Amino acid sequence: MVKRSETSGRLDDAARAGWLYYVAGRTQDEIASAMGISRQSAQRLVSLAVAERLIKVRLDHPIAACLELGNQLRKKFGLKHVEIVPSDPGSSSTTVGIAEAAASEIERWLKRPDPIVLAVGTGRTLKAAVDQLPAIECPNHRIVSLTGNIAPDGSAAYYNVIFSMADAVKARHYPMPLPVLVTSAEERELLHGQQLVRSTLAISAQADVTFVGIGELGIDGPLCVDGFLEKDEMMELMRGGAAGEICGWIFDADGKLLDNPINERVASAPIPSRDSSVVIGIAKGKRKFKAIRAAISGHQVNGLITDEETAEFLLNN
Repeated sequence: MVKRSETSGRLDDAARAGWLYYVAGRTQDEIASAMGISRQSAQRLVSLAVAERLIKVRLDHPIAACLELGNQLRKKFGLKHVEIVPSDPGSSSTTVGIAEAAASEIERWLKRPDPIVLAVGTGRTLKAAVDQLPAIECPNHRIVSLTGNIAPDGSAAYYNVIFSMADAVKARHYPMPLPVLVTSAEERELLHGQQLVRSTLAISAQADVTFVGIGELGIDGPLCVDGFLEKDEMMELMRGGAAGEICGWIFDADGKLLDNPINERVASAPIPSRDSSVVIGIAKGKRKFKAIRAAISGHQVNGLITDEETAEFLLNN
């Protein structure tokens, strides 16, 4: 007989108690009776389920202040979709809140009855959102990656999300079999000329909705941390006026793509047309203020999921 470890057994009990409380709507007294434990033990198990993030909660009730901030942002920047979540002053996370909101929006699109093409970028925030998705059957939809799924050393890119989506979403998935950056414009042209890549690029251009992260620049930014750019390359970009990036595409403070050798090496698909696709950026936090403002003011995205603090910055600057 296989015995449960003490830790595993306690987490199993916590998951059961959490399910009974949050999903089944049972009281702590009822949970205690059902599990044959004391009320105090039931309370501790429910708390443990939350602490270990075994329970994922979505807030369905709209908050008036967030709705008002969203309306103001939509009017100021001409955005098609805006969702603002409450800020948590005590949290240092760059994903909590917006990841859950993004997951809900992705799920809404995937549950549409008519066939759609849904494009995704990459990054920590988007992966956190995809990890929140429930199992969904949508065989008529197509999901395509705008960015490559290969890291600079040839390994699988950790924050590429399309394979994570494939675990939960039953649809046709089209990965981009390339790195984010290649060594030269000539290499990009050669790779983009391959039939497999050409078909993925063609599908991405048809996207009905697109979800992307908005990356800040700097030596602590994703492109440096994940090994795609050297520190001296990043500093040169910033001296040249770079403010942010989406799927590796680097833009200035006005949201215009920079004409420089780095963008010539980006192997990602172009961001789908904002005239025909809802392109939703998912980002928050002071480190990303400059990049987010540039992205929405320059219409690199026409939708935004962010938090109250970021929204207030965007409205006042």
